[in-house]
Amino acid sequence: MLPEVFGVNAWVRSVADRLAANGYPALAVPLFARTAPGLELAYEPSDLAQGRRHKDATTTEQILSDVAAALDWLRTRHPAAAIHVVGFCFGGHAAFLAATLPGVEHAFDFYGAGVSRMRPGGGEPSLALLPEIKARLTCVFGTADPLIPLEDREAIGVALSKVDPACQRLRFVEYAGADHGFMCEARSAFNPQASAQGWRLLLAGDPVV
Repeated sequence: MLPEVFGVNAWVRSVADRLAANGYPALAVPLFARTAPGLELAYEPSDLAQGRRHKDATTTEQILSDVAAALDWLRTRHPAAAIHVVGFCFGGHAAFLAATLPGVEHAFDFYGAGVSRMRPGGGEPSLALLPEIKARLTCVFGTADPLIPLEDREAIGVALSKVDPACQRLRFVEYAGADHGFMCEARSAFNPQASAQGWRLLLAGDPVV
């Protein structure tokens, strides 16, 4: 599991616990450990600004290195388990990147902003990596998310359908009226209906609501 810019905080740990309770061994990866070991922030404007500074200092190469190490750790303990990667916010963007790694069966990008516009650390937008993704990939967005406007969502949806016209391996899911962070109970943007739909998708792999 890949966290938001707020680090491995109480909500992230609660998601990992919920996944584990549903039979999925879960590991939360501290993506910002290089600049902020133990980062654990609340959902306040000052904390958001702090988290974004650490996010801006994180590169694609670092993300892939950390996720690859986490996958190796999980494989040693659960050698028969299928590896899924789930991320939220910046962690969603990171999950999109992680879908390029060998051994990942399914990556879930929940409202990962910037995928069609940039790549952490520089380079072409992360969306350009789609041809390298062999895993299943599900991108989940809310239609009221100001960080992922309509033109970004359309660009992502079009790119996914070009690579996978049947939309079976690469899937695009939108929840009407949901804002950025709609999965998180600790955020003002929490949307109970969209969150329930997101959990159903995550646990069952079923986009139907």
